Amino acid sequence: MTKADLIDEVSRLAELTRKDSEVIVETIFDSVVRSLRAGDKIEIRGFGSFRTRQRKPRVGRNPKTGDRVEVPAKKIPFFKPSKELKDLVNGEAGTHAQATPSPAM
Repeated sequence: MTKADLIDEVSRLAELTRKDSEVIVETIFDSVVRSLRAGDKIEIRGFGSFRTRQRKPRVGRNPKTGDRVEVPAKKIPFFKPSKELKDLVNGEAGTHAQATPSPAM
């Protein structure tokens, strides 16, 4: 699913214009990015959590020339899915209601 597909899905399900849906999706993504930049953790119950992890500086290699390259320390975004999301993706029935029925049912 692309961002455009997600916008179309929000528009269809919420019965909003495509422009309104685009604003909603962009606002959510911008909020996630802003929070991660600030070092905050984002937790969406039943879906998962986003946070950043710190990577240490290291020496890498240029794959074309084989030269050593200094790779600086950096923060990377990390997503950890919730147990509920894992169960839904794996089609496991349990105490969690499925958001949409799977085509196999």
